[in-house]
Amino acid sequence: MMPYHGGRMTAGSRLSFGLALPQRGALFGATTTAQLLDLSRRTDQNPLFDTLWVGDSLYAKPRPESLTLLGGLATITQRVRLGVGCMASFPVRDPLVFAYQWGTLDWLSGGRMLLAVCTGIVGGGASMREGKPWGIVDKDRAKRMAENIDICRKLWSSEHSGFEGAYTSFEQFDVAPKPIQQPCPIWIAANPSPMNRSVYDTALRRVAHKADGWMTVELFPNMFRGAWQRLRELLAEEGKDPDSFPNIEYHNFNINEDKQAGYEESQKFLDAYYGPVFNEGMVRNWTALGSPEECIDHIRALRESGAKAITFRATSYDQDRQFQRLTDEVLPFV
Repeated sequence: MMPYHGGRMTAGSRLSFGLALPQRGALFGATTTAQLLDLSRRTDQNPLFDTLWVGDSLYAKPRPESLTLLGGLATITQRVRLGVGCMASFPVRDPLVFAYQWGTLDWLSGGRMLLAVCTGIVGGGASMREGKPWGIVDKDRAKRMAENIDICRKLWSSEHSGFEGAYTSFEQFDVAPKPIQQPCPIWIAANPSPMNRSVYDTALRRVAHKADGWMTVELFPNMFRGAWQRLRELLAEEGKDPDSFPNIEYHNFNINEDKQAGYEESQKFLDAYYGPVFNEGMVRNWTALGSPEECIDHIRALRESGAKAITFRATSYDQDRQFQRLTDEVLPFV
C-alpha cells in the first residue's frame, strides 16, 4: 500500500492507483447501488489500489450524497483510504457541521479519510443556482473554501476553539470525535487554464499555500505537466518539498480494442454525467482509450509527466467488465 504520512506520499514511492466510483451513473443507468458497493469491496480487496473515491455536489450535479455514501463505504471496506474528489459543495456547506461529519467519518473508518476540496464553480449558472438557497455566490466560493479549510483544521486539532472569519465566526466550539489522523489531510482539486495566467497562478498558489496535496485532470495535452512544473516552483517558495508533496491525476478509462467505439461510449457517458461540456479532444486527452497496450502507454505517459498517483473512473456502461480488464490487463503492467 502507498505509504502516507500526514496525508503525504513519501518520496520514491511507486505509482499509486485509486478507483473513482461513478455514483452519478446510478441516476442514468450506468450502474446500480449494488454494483457500486460491489466495486468498493473488490477495490478494497485488490492490493493494486490504495484509494477509493466518490464525487460530490449538492444540486449543481445531483448524485447520491457523498458523505452518506462514504459512511457506508467506511463500514464495508477495511484497507483503502476513502476520498472525496472533489468536494465541490465544500464552500456551500456549514463548516462547523462539516467538520463534525468528517471527524466522525475519520473515526468510523479508522483514520482512512482523504478530503480533496474545490471551489465547485461550474458553467451554465449551475453552481450559482446551487448556492442561491444559502446566499452563496460564485465569486465568493474560493474565499469561502479557503476559510472553511482553516476552520476545519482548527476544530480538528484543538479544544474549545474560537474563530473570527469573513463568513463564519464562533466561540468555544468543540468537535468530538476528532479525526484519528492528526493532522487530518485536506487537499485542493484545481484545474486552472493557463490561458488566464493571473487566475492560473492564483489557483496554484492557493494549492501550494493551503493544501496537503493536489488533485487535477488532463483535459488538454501537457495540462498536468505544465501545472505541476509551476506548482513545484510555488511549493518551493512556500518552503515545502515538491518531491514529497502528493498529487493525483483523476482520469477516465475505457478499454476496448475498437478505440473509436471506446471513445464513443466515453463521450456518451460523460455527456450524461456532466452535460455536453467536453469536446472530442478533451475526452480523448482525459481518457485512456483503446487496447490494453494503448491504455498502458497512455498511463505511462501520465507518470512521465509527473503524476504520483492516478485514480481511474470507467467511462462505460459495463463497469464490472471494465474493472476486471483494468485489474487483469492494464495496471499490473504499467
